Amino acid sequence: MPAKLSGRLLEILCCPITRRPLQRLDEVALERVNKAIESGSVRNHGGIEIREPLEQALVTTEGDLVYPVRAGVPILFEEECIHWAAYKSL
Repeated sequence: MPAKLSGRLLEILCCPITRRPLQRLDEVALERVNKAIESGSVRNHGGIEIREPLEQALVTTEGDLVYPVRAGVPILFEEECIHWAAYKSL
């Protein structure tokens, strides 16, 4: 399992779209995201279907934008985010 992001790093990271703080996506929400990914219905902001489950993710404080964390590194590119608000009901 990849290393967890440190508290200090989380204090300075923000969403590149909204400029609001990010927090770790909790295990329950991560499971829901991964189930939606497994169903084949999730695309990132760049329009590419996401096929691999997320090991970790960051989410905006509003809970609407999710950013993947790969090998312990947050991927904070706008085109990589998932507009989770559109998939929450899945």
